[in-house]
Amino acid sequence: MTPEMESAFAAIRGEHGADSLRRVERMLEPGGGGARHPLQQGAKWILPGLSPTPWHDPRGHAELAPVVEALEAAHPAIKEELAAAWSERREAFSDYEHYLTRQEDWQALYLYRDGGLVGESADTVPTAYKVLDEFAVKTGKICPLLECHFSTLLPGAAVAAHCDLWNFSINLHLAVDIPDGCSITVAGETRSWVEGKCLLFDYSFEHEARNDGDRPRTCLLVDLWHPETTIPERRALTVLISEIRRLMGDG
Repeated sequence: MTPEMESAFAAIRGEHGADSLRRVERMLEPGGGGARHPLQQGAKWILPGLSPTPWHDPRGHAELAPVVEALEAAHPAIKEELAAAWSERREAFSDYEHYLTRQEDWQALYLYRDGGLVGESADTVPTAYKVLDEFAVKTGKICPLLECHFSTLLPGAAVAAHCDLWNFSINLHLAVDIPDGCSITVAGETRSWVEGKCLLFDYSFEHEARNDGDRPRTCLLVDLWHPETTIPERRALTVLISEIRRLMGDG
């Protein structure tokens, strides 16, 4: 813990109580706060006390249900604007750079990145941008440590099995444009996207995806705070990860 982290944590405890960051503190202890699921072994941080559930009901959390409902209701406009962007503004898309890899057959158009909205996307995909801003950014549900982007897998593309870095955020997928032959596997369970509907899963569990269809597959991915985390924990985790990245020269 750096002095900056210690000071921030002390301020949060002063506001929310001495035990408000106990789970974060346990996560930082040797052993990472206890045993973890076998299919979470590749994650770097596991916040103890969160339900070890790979797949979540998108409407099963009161905090996140409004985001799900708003995205699904806006799907027709989102799909139309995405198609126009793909055909007319391809330069807005880039090879997706995951912390483990970079893939030319995995294209991304960012709406939120580096702790803020990507302003250029407001003109390119205005409906998705507006819904994201109103229901996830202004409400504090988006995890500022991560991002929101249109994720396009080209035909034949596959995302190899991997765990993401932690379990204290959760990944929401709005199925925007889904050809036949696409699938996602989380903790050994394979599902297909249903166009216009959302999937919600804990990506600290091992997961992979593939497009065996004949045209691009696009989902809108939103990294949200795990609904079982608390406000003081979110504040502390933001400070913690931001300081680690600064020390590592990543931002």
